[in-house]
Amino acid sequence: MPTTIHKTKGIVVRSVKYGETSLIVTIYTELLGLQSYLVNGIRVSSKKGNNNAVHFQPAAILDLLVYHNELKNLQRIKEYKWGYLYQYILFEILKNSVALFMVELLQKTIKQPEPNSQLFNFIEDSFVHLDNADPEVVANFPLFFATHLTNFFGFRITDGYTKQKNILDLQEGGFTGDRPIHAHVLEEPFSQLISQLLKTQQPFELKEIRINKEIRKILMQGYQVFYSLHVPDFGTMKTLPILQEVL
Repeated sequence: MPTTIHKTKGIVVRSVKYGETSLIVTIYTELLGLQSYLVNGIRVSSKKGNNNAVHFQPAAILDLLVYHNELKNLQRIKEYKWGYLYQYILFEILKNSVALFMVELLQKTIKQPEPNSQLFNFIEDSFVHLDNADPEVVANFPLFFATHLTNFFGFRITDGYTKQKNILDLQEGGFTGDRPIHAHVLEEPFSQLISQLLKTQQPFELKEIRINKEIRKILMQGYQVFYSLHVPDFGTMKTLPILQEVL
């Protein structure tokens, strides 16, 4: 199988030190899906004083020229540059904490290498929106991302909320008027807020959803349960306690 060269955008989802100066970087690419790359000598500052490893921080959006061989698990990068240069995400603690939560959610849900351009566009747009978002939007952004990411993985919460069907069954992913025999449910007012989140199509609409810290914590825990019920080996979100603290 010959090695080919491809031009693609990519979003960094994991970066691990390898040896003295190298990195193994997992990138979700628009063209090739989830791929791992060995980047040699990246952790040595150049003579100009530039540390190129900053390009491979989680959530970084890059324009890439990559070598690809389907028989190899570890690929190489020929060229890289910023695809979008963040103004705030990499430096502002609140937006960075939200971005790292989003990255961890991607790590736990994207398991296969298959490309999905719609998923890529959603992820890229979400990070760009987060970078430019007002504080009241940032607070609810993790809920927005967790709500809409499920649309790409074959499971989702169907918005059938009514006054009669006001119990959210997290196991079935829908609203019901009868309490299930299991405990994986959200009731009022939390179920109605999930219905509102399902109706939001653009991040700026999050300004209209007023949620305090305690309610937001319960909703985020609800999503933790929902994902763990539907994604094999999902485990526990390590970024969630940090996110709840900074929000």
